[in-house]
Amino acid sequence: MLSDLKDILVVSIEQAVAAPYLSSRLADAGARVIKIERPEGDFARNYDTFVNGDSAYFVWLNRGKESIALNLKELDDLQVLKNIIKKADILIQNLAPGAFERLGLNLEILREEFPKLITCSITGFGEKGPYMKQKAYDMLIQAETGLTDLTGVPENEIEKGRARVGVSVCDISAGMTALNAVLQALIGRNKSGKGRHISVSLFSSLSDWMNVPYLQYAYSKKEPKRCGIRHPTITPYASFQCRDKLEILIGIQNEREWVNFCKYVLENEKLAFDELFSSNSLRVKNTKKLEKIINEKFEKNTRDEVINKCDLGGIAYGRISNIEQFSLHPQNQFIEINAPNGEVKMVAPGAEHDGKHFFAKNVPKLNENGKSIRKEFK
Repeated sequence: MLSDLKDILVVSIEQAVAAPYLSSRLADAGARVIKIERPEGDFARNYDTFVNGDSAYFVWLNRGKESIALNLKELDDLQVLKNIIKKADILIQNLAPGAFERLGLNLEILREEFPKLITCSITGFGEKGPYMKQKAYDMLIQAETGLTDLTGVPENEIEKGRARVGVSVCDISAGMTALNAVLQALIGRNKSGKGRHISVSLFSSLSDWMNVPYLQYAYSKKEPKRCGIRHPTITPYASFQCRDKLEILIGIQNEREWVNFCKYVLENEKLAFDELFSSNSLRVKNTKKLEKIINEKFEKNTRDEVINKCDLGGIAYGRISNIEQFSLHPQNQFIEINAPNGEVKMVAPGAEHDGKHFFAKNVPKLNENGKSIRKEFK
């Protein structure tokens, strides 16, 4: 584990995904993270039991933390929290809007009392605005931001064609946004000596990611359409099935690549200069005709044979992988951590530091550190 954030104390009243993502990455960087759980525990502990009886979500996002179960409606337990806050550098909370204040705690007052304290609230829709009290879960925010309407296949007479992004992208984007902001606040505090309040919402985090379709619509009235595994404005940039029923995604970005694709992969260099396909705009206009030609060629070759031709021509491609194939992907790196029900092998964090992965190892049992934390902060 790195020691970059050694001596930084984080207290997190957290549940689910977004806030635990933030605090887990701070723990990976060496911060001491005290996770405040309800007496029944973070409900993410029970999302599933797929990892030796533990939840995949919880195992992923709670390594390196200390767990204490507190009933914050009881004065003694609330006082324990207050005593931790007095010594904390960072306070994270993702309770429902107003719930923190109903406990008799106020972030603004806390920061006046402890000027170096950095506070971070993660909510669904933010701390202001007409929807601030609306319940917000990941898939609901995918719908509200318009992401759901962009994801999936074109609708037909039977189905709308919309689809959920396959992972909790709203929660993860909020956790990543909050992590960036908290690290920035720590740098700022080193210069000014003062903390600050950070407000992050699932809606605002994902809305930022939606800026390209927003700008396209706001300034040109171009309304993006769902197109499945196909680029909306570049052709060929789509998925094709090969003779062995395996799929490959081909991405052509410029005219040089288009010529090479025709020469080395389609083995028909004249096609590159055909009046129907000689520019990207023409290829987009004639997508169906072009994809018919590609499909006919690929159906005569295995995926590995197509890949060999792509490598020869310097063509970008991606194997369409299911989760089993991903789990065996040769580029994957893995780490081993200790979860409540045993050792777990999982995909390594995305960043390497001087060629190494640094990470906290132990996922706490519910209230595992309750006795020692109560004694320390009595």
